Amino acid sequence: MLSAIALAATLQATPPANPVASDATSIAAGKKLYASNCASCHGDTAQGDGRAGKQLNPPPPSLVDATWIHGSSDGEIFLVIRDGVKDTGMKSFGSRMTTHQIWDVVNYLRSIGPDSASTPR
Repeated sequence: MLSAIALAATLQATPPANPVASDATSIAAGKKLYASNCASCHGDTAQGDGRAGKQLNPPPPSLVDATWIHGSSDGEIFLVIRDGVKDTGMKSFGSRMTTHQIWDVVNYLRSIGPDSASTPR
């Protein structure tokens, strides 16, 4: 039997699977959430060129690239949005968005990526 600490470490090491269907409703909701929570840093087209992002070091990355430095699977992207990234300007949105809303943003980002069919999910 795993201890609570070992179980937490195991769960943290395995990114969650995306439980939200990537349909038009989810993508539209994610687009609205992106515009109000992410575009100021990552830019309107997710190229990493938002006005607020110009003040950050390191600067925010493009979110339309096929691979991301902090992980490219849906679960890894979810964790970055939910938990933020230490020592960067990427703050946690876990208290600002519901779990479902974060998955909607993940689905939106997938919809604007270079080739969503070939990107790890």
